[in-house]
Amino acid sequence: MTGDHYFTAEPATAAQPREVEFDVAGRDYTLASAAGVFSADRLDPGTAVLLRKAELPAGDATGPLLDVGCGFGPITCVLATCAPSATVWAVDVNERARDLTAANAARVGAADRVRVVAPDDVPADVQFAQIWSNPPIRIGKAELRELLLRWLPRLAPDGVAWLVVARHLGGDSLHRWLVEQGWQVERHASQKGYRVLRVTR
Repeated sequence: MTGDHYFTAEPATAAQPREVEFDVAGRDYTLASAAGVFSADRLDPGTAVLLRKAELPAGDATGPLLDVGCGFGPITCVLATCAPSATVWAVDVNERARDLTAANAARVGAADRVRVVAPDDVPADVQFAQIWSNPPIRIGKAELRELLLRWLPRLAPDGVAWLVVARHLGGDSLHRWLVEQGWQVERHASQKGYRVLRVTR
């Protein structure tokens, strides 16, 4: 066993490349993945619920859009495909995840519109029309709240954030906490034990 987690900055685990296949909104995706990243072997069930139940960006959306905790890039690639005029920022602390997301953006023909960066490398003046995240619950409650308090204020005034959280991992308590922080939060959908939250100012 290694000490690697999907939120390890530089995984020591051998990459063991593989591919993950899934479909969203009638389009099939085949993306590169590897050991040492989040849900390396399949589209995570929470991510699947988020992409199925949230309102994907319209074809004329220009963004910018943000994927927080991009992993190997399934959300990023779907956003970039749905909104071919939008710039998508993909953020992850995991270097291997960032490399995979960049490669997968090229696979879907969006390399020129996807900016894959470490969290500290997002320019401070960028506001996001949409923020998408299957947030890393397992980093701990305090760290999760710090992450959301870092990124949600980057929403444009009329922006929307879409989050998915498993109910048994605190989806409802997170909902309440976001409301306490002054956000408008709607439970947009529930499926397979997951809450899809729509967050606005």
